[in-house]
Amino acid sequence: MFNHLLSLLIWLPVAGAIPVLLAGSTRPNLARWLALLVAVLTFAVSLFLLVQYHPDAGGMQLTENYLWIASWGVHYSLAADGISVALILMTTFVGILVIAGAWEVIQDKPHQYMAAMLMLEGLLIGVFCATDALLFYALFEAILIPMFILIGIWGGPRRVYATLKFFIYTFFGSVFMLIALLYLYQKAHTFDLATLAALPLTLQEQTWIFFAFLIAFAIKVPMVPVHTWLPDAHVEAPTGGSVVLAAVMLKVGTYGMLRFILPIVPDAGAHFAWLIIAMSLIAIVYIGYVALVQEDMKKLVAYSSVAHMGFVTLGIFIAFLLVRESGNTDMALLGMQGAMVQMISHGFVSGAMFTCIGVMYDRLHTRQIKDYGGVINVMPWFGFFYVLFAMANCGLPGTSGFVGEFMVILASFAANPWIALFAAFTLIIGAAYTLWLVKRVLWGDITNPHVAEMKEINGRETFVLVSFAAAVLALGIWPQPLVHLMDSSVSQLVQQLAIHKI
Repeated sequence: MFNHLLSLLIWLPVAGAIPVLLAGSTRPNLARWLALLVAVLTFAVSLFLLVQYHPDAGGMQLTENYLWIASWGVHYSLAADGISVALILMTTFVGILVIAGAWEVIQDKPHQYMAAMLMLEGLLIGVFCATDALLFYALFEAILIPMFILIGIWGGPRRVYATLKFFIYTFFGSVFMLIALLYLYQKAHTFDLATLAALPLTLQEQTWIFFAFLIAFAIKVPMVPVHTWLPDAHVEAPTGGSVVLAAVMLKVGTYGMLRFILPIVPDAGAHFAWLIIAMSLIAIVYIGYVALVQEDMKKLVAYSSVAHMGFVTLGIFIAFLLVRESGNTDMALLGMQGAMVQMISHGFVSGAMFTCIGVMYDRLHTRQIKDYGGVINVMPWFGFFYVLFAMANCGLPGTSGFVGEFMVILASFAANPWIALFAAFTLIIGAAYTLWLVKRVLWGDITNPHVAEMKEINGRETFVLVSFAAAVLALGIWPQPLVHLMDSSVSQLVQQLAIHKI
């Protein structure tokens, strides 16, 4: 099993979706239990990664390589480093929670919903361990299909508009990525990522390839100004769809930057680092103000995701400045580590925030902030979790939201104090829109009689929220295991930043 651990993690949920689908609409409980069983098994198998992967050695491990398309030299090639392992573990962990969270909520075609969620989980795991560029691209595109189905069938009133916008945006960006990959293939005659990383390229070639990759990955993150699909997708998506979209799918964009931009076009990455840093700071500051004026809870958290993911891209590209301009590899390593921790932290915090919104929506069937107020009076246990996740969203010390952002701010200060000043501004604006949301939803007197009828969270909802809370607090109080898991892999990425291809 250990020789094919990554393949098992990919295909177990995909294959498991078939019996779930065959359970049919006449046996919804069977479909739910089967889906939960598959999700739990996938998570259990993913824990073996912690046994089989050796963090101190770093590099790509658990390698699988089989010829797939002989005429093109395409391989079914998989491997994982510390970053991949962390993202896969988060994906399988969240997979259980979205299945459990939708247990009673999804009444229409639950077998199809659960099957789509399992397929999405397997494809996402594949993205995080593909080491053949064409295989990565195929999986990168394939994840659009189950998400398209989840939003299009179980979404809100404007689900058709949201799904089309989501699909067109992301597919448009992927076209440029495919063109860049085909160009690289013509030069290297292979899609192997390690070979492409060693391919000599002129600055002009790197520039065109850089922007082709950037368009594809920036839309997935999403970065300003190609972020407008995200709020619509979140608002219309079912709760489970929003959780997976925010917790896992957005990480595909930044993960792609690590696997393609950093090793393949390092000179162009260094040359245009200022552009990504500027876009990241705009996301952190401007989008924070946009979040502040939202009246829909999901839109507010969606915009906050754009701001928080800005820290990930800032941490990655601030490392370029530190390595290339000052040779400060220690702070570059800190910034890159902060970006990786922020990726994982955002997955837990944003997933938890969308889950909380889903809990309230299931009871009141509205996401408008004005329709709430005084919720903590009738749901004190729920209010505890909501405040905890809100504090993590603000970046409160002791929660996971603080660790990654603080590391990125420290690295930014070493590069340029002005960058650090703008980045640190998120601690103010983030607290403003999050606490303003909490004040209007939880505190005060109950003015809506329907709020007075809201029931406290049940055992299933408590399990989901406790699981998210445990992850947020564990990473906030003791981030060392996660940092150690990714340390060697991040160090190798920082070393790649110093490589000149011209």
